[in-house]
Amino acid sequence: MNFVFRMLLTFNATSLLVIIFMVQKGYTLGAIFPSISAYLVNVSNFSSYFLYLLIPILLTRLSIVLSSKLGKDEFKQGEIASIELANNSFLPSYLGYFFVALSINNWDTLIFVYSVLFIFTILSQALYFNPLFLLFNFEFYNITTKNGAAIFLISQHRYKMPDEIKISSAYRINNYTFIERD
Repeated sequence: MNFVFRMLLTFNATSLLVIIFMVQKGYTLGAIFPSISAYLVNVSNFSSYFLYLLIPILLTRLSIVLSSKLGKDEFKQGEIASIELANNSFLPSYLGYFFVALSINNWDTLIFVYSVLFIFTILSQALYFNPLFLLFNFEFYNITTKNGAAIFLISQHRYKMPDEIKISSAYRINNYTFIERD
């Protein structure tokens, strides 16, 4: 279950590259599905682009629901030495994806670049930062425990001080990444 969940998180986090490419190239639902283009005459380009974006949003929601199937860990009060909000530290990476997507000229290049990005992300045990989590009221934190372990926490709670952190159920995505939800 954990590997499938990580694959889903990786897809959700990297799929914006494909969406930006499709919007930049003007690929609408009618262009992708020519057999139904007659039914899509009154559908605007914006509607197609909104539906493209809706797919990773819904899959992100699914990953939040499925997170309850992961193993649980607990962080007791006093175990956390430091906490830092990490929302803004990943924004440059995603801006990089957007610029790469805007410079891709064809499907072959997109498939190659996306495949490399996906493989490196899934194999690197990356932090699974997905900006779409922000739509579901999540925050991202870099946490250091009193034992010196560095942890990435995706949480719907707002934390400011390390001594106020008490988490009864944090779902383990990997050894360094956890998700906490209401």
